[in-house]
Amino acid sequence: MTRDSNHFSDAQSPLSQSPLAPLTLPQRRSRFRWGWARMGAFLALALGTLTATPPRAIAAEEVTLKLGAVEQTIPLGDLEHFATTGELKPSLKLYQWVLTPQVQNALARRLHVDNSVADTFLDELLSKSDGRQLLEQLQEVLPNSSSDQIKDALYRTLEHNQGVSILSFARAYPEDTMTLDVTAAVATLAQLQVSQWQNKLLSPILARELQVEDADTSAYIPNLDPAQAGKMRVRQRSLILRDRDRKRRIPVDLFYAPKTKGPLIVLSHGFAADRRFLNYLAEHLASHGFSVAAIEHPGSSIETLAQISLNLNPTQFLPASEFIDRPKDVTFLLNELERIDSGWGYLANKFNTENVVAIGHSLGGYTALALAGGELDLKQLRQFCNERIPLGRAPADWLQCAAAQLPQAHLRLRDYRVKRTIAFNPSLGHLFGDNGLKQVRTPTLILTGSEDSITPPLQHQLKPFKQLTTEKFLVNVTGGTHMSVTDIANLNSMMGQSSLVRERMGHDAEPVRELARAVSLAFIYQETPHGNLYEPFLSAGYVQSLSTPHLPMRLTRKLPSTTQAWLGMLQFGEKRLAYKNPHKLPEKLPIHAKTTNRCFFYTEYQLPWQRRCTGQLKHIFTNLLSNDPV
Repeated sequence: MTRDSNHFSDAQSPLSQSPLAPLTLPQRRSRFRWGWARMGAFLALALGTLTATPPRAIAAEEVTLKLGAVEQTIPLGDLEHFATTGELKPSLKLYQWVLTPQVQNALARRLHVDNSVADTFLDELLSKSDGRQLLEQLQEVLPNSSSDQIKDALYRTLEHNQGVSILSFARAYPEDTMTLDVTAAVATLAQLQVSQWQNKLLSPILARELQVEDADTSAYIPNLDPAQAGKMRVRQRSLILRDRDRKRRIPVDLFYAPKTKGPLIVLSHGFAADRRFLNYLAEHLASHGFSVAAIEHPGSSIETLAQISLNLNPTQFLPASEFIDRPKDVTFLLNELERIDSGWGYLANKFNTENVVAIGHSLGGYTALALAGGELDLKQLRQFCNERIPLGRAPADWLQCAAAQLPQAHLRLRDYRVKRTIAFNPSLGHLFGDNGLKQVRTPTLILTGSEDSITPPLQHQLKPFKQLTTEKFLVNVTGGTHMSVTDIANLNSMMGQSSLVRERMGHDAEPVRELARAVSLAFIYQETPHGNLYEPFLSAGYVQSLSTPHLPMRLTRKLPSTTQAWLGMLQFGEKRLAYKNPHKLPEKLPIHAKTTNRCFFYTEYQLPWQRRCTGQLKHIFTNLLSNDPV
């Protein structure tokens, strides 16, 4: 079926036969080495993970460790011995206070990269201001090194297929001896892990402050469990929509029951994912009678990105235009479904396009909130991207900075048909500035995980939640990660298998999927005449009842004042570590900041505190380098 400017085609044959067909796991790994969790982490090449490098004519054999006025030269082999065995040779005894098991693990960890793609990526990076800033930071860590020596070591490290590590970088260094400033290294590690540090501090605070005592369950309807599948038989249909005006080919999977009701649900996936990311949720909602459209965004899906990596154009991982095209994809989908609904055979009257609930994960969460009326503040975003040092960015920060290339100062992409919004682990950060989300008028539910290293909760969920002025819900899962909400079929995907980011997404994440099924259904039911029956399932008591010993769950409609005070303190500490020109510390700090974070704030400058802070620095290293969930 063809129209003048746009058309859609019914995918009678399986979509797996199309050019956008899902790749097998080996294909994905070989064709797309740079999952979005790795894109931000690439900047840690000089501080990465352990492997051997073939001998070279000129290579570092010794490392001079500089600690204030004290310098000591040690054989590089002694560090390699420590990384392999955990044993400290005599040359390392002076540094035993900092050489913890977590540091050993950091030395023994390696990053596998496709060196052909990495070379091109590094070329692009080092030609830009971010690359120049990175070299400046590395020169602070390696004070006797020139930028050319550091570049040479980076490129030589990438020449080999065994992986990139701290020690392989040292072996590739083009001098006999490499000087390492321990103070600057501590600060750099803190910058690399600032979001993880925040997550570890926030986890117990949120679990404690949002806990409900003696929750009232009398309002629950007997035998009504929103986490259980409905009784309706689910049908599925795949379409390929073609937007000729924007030259976009948009696959969509439709889920519906013989008798449908209520609003239409649109699912928007995150960066480097696909329309099947939340299949279990689509089937669950359809089994209760709601029609669901799971869209695939062609400019940021795993399949398209695999093609980009083959063409070796790493700067096109996420075009700035994708921040506009994603919401427009959904608007285009609703227009097409409206035509289908008005009289296209068995699909007629299945899609209530005038009443839509947008559900998105990660970058899909941004998409949903943009559709709900959030106003992008690109001027403030550009300021953030210019001020934030490269090593202080989480992966989602790198992605959001792609939008800084858009020429506008402010931008609205609202679709008034969207009446409710759910954002799972949304990638928001500074995209909407300090006031853009105040323009959202739809009820909104945000889910966050305390161990999310991709979209850290403080900047990407908690601060944006505070900004919302409409009816809102925040669901926090202590121990949840960025991918915990995904369909278990994605367990062996590229993102799930990242060596840099630990994800809880297997069977141990089933409570999170149960939570997603229950609160999504209850939230959507509020757009129907039966909303009052499901309202009790949007309560703090019910969400807490789904908790497990490893995954405490909480719901709130407003952050307590004590929690907001902690958020302010952590944000202030982040500026000390991750911004070019942080504000001076106030004369009077909160008592908890004085007693627990003074060393954390100051290690980037000098270390006269070393003796009195040795215990705290050891604690910092242990927490910064540990990947164990809290």
